[in-house]
Amino acid sequence: MRSADQGRSRSVLKAAMLLASLLAAPAALGQTLAALPRAGTLPAVSGEAKPILAWTDFCRRYASECAVDVSEPDTITLSPRLWQTITGVNRSVNSRIRPLTDQEHWGVPDRWDLAEDGSGDCEDYQLLKRKLLAESGLPRRAMRMTVVIDEKGEGHAVLMLRTDRGDLVLDNKTSAVLPWHRTGYTFIKREAQDAVAWVSLGRAVGPVVTANR
Repeated sequence: MRSADQGRSRSVLKAAMLLASLLAAPAALGQTLAALPRAGTLPAVSGEAKPILAWTDFCRRYASECAVDVSEPDTITLSPRLWQTITGVNRSVNSRIRPLTDQEHWGVPDRWDLAEDGSGDCEDYQLLKRKLLAESGLPRRAMRMTVVIDEKGEGHAVLMLRTDRGDLVLDNKTSAVLPWHRTGYTFIKREAQDAVAWVSLGRAVGPVVTANR
């Protein structure tokens, strides 16, 4: 990476983290931890899935962003403070990154990156969010890139947070952090938690396991 690109990357990341801290007050967020269910549902994993080629290339360029440390917890125990961090980073990145398709941005159909120049498409938003959240102390292993079919019937990337209140979704289409089964999406596959690989979610569209309340 050129030094100019590295400088832009640092500037974007610092600005996003600063804005996240400013937005972290509950009054600014408008979404509280208490609004989430006490326990949630989990999409069923139905075997291995083929990795996305653009993800494979991203992992070659940013190996630390894809590494899986099995000593980390695979779920996040939510607290009011962590919830403020999560919702703050989600809003911050959504508001700061300029939406731009990979074809317009790079001249290729699909490229995964960290929105280092302040522009990107869906997966770039989510990769930057994960980087910021990991730098804030959240376990990377519990934050999995996920491929869905959206409301337009098109492929879309979101960030799935595996928590003690179920699997939650960070999305560039909304500032709300939603339980996966309330997004309206069809869930195709996500990164595995125990290896640098992907697993199938079997086109999940709603609750498949109901936790006792």
